[in-house]
Amino acid sequence: MHRLVRMSPFNSAGKRQTSFSLVEVLPKLPDQGDLHIPEGDIEVSVARSGGPGGQNVNKRDTAVRMTHVPTGFAVHVTSERSQAQNREKALEMIRGKLFQMREDAAEKESRGLSTGASTKIEWGSQIRSYVLHPYQLVKDHRTDHEERNVEKVLEGDIQGFIDAEKVLEGLEIRYN
Repeated sequence: MHRLVRMSPFNSAGKRQTSFSLVEVLPKLPDQGDLHIPEGDIEVSVARSGGPGGQNVNKRDTAVRMTHVPTGFAVHVTSERSQAQNREKALEMIRGKLFQMREDAAEKESRGLSTGASTKIEWGSQIRSYVLHPYQLVKDHRTDHEERNVEKVLEGDIQGFIDAEKVLEGLEIRYN
């Protein structure tokens, strides 16, 4: 949360106004492409398909039951006439379930980061104040670090605030 105090160019009376801005930083999760499942994580069992279906049904093991051991996801496929096709379809279904589980976890994590870190937009919740009128000062309320050159800070030179935060957290500061 940041607070800006300035003479608003939109106020015809020329009064000092205060604005608040909330900034959230969320990680961008990399695209993990196709989901690879190690062979050791899959248990496969075969059986004879039941029901009507011709001569092949009672002679060959074409039904496939596949279980993803770490999650316990299990699928049973009997729709195709060959074991290889049923096996491929079962693996595709397991991949789909794992992909959905991964997407749900990423969404839950993203929501948790978003809602867990957010604060109310109100007085007293700001981390930094930018005062442009009647004096010029930028103050970080967490570290009490102050900068008098407001233009420099507004143009992106926030190294002083970063260094003050590192000192507060006890981190070593290195300059390149």
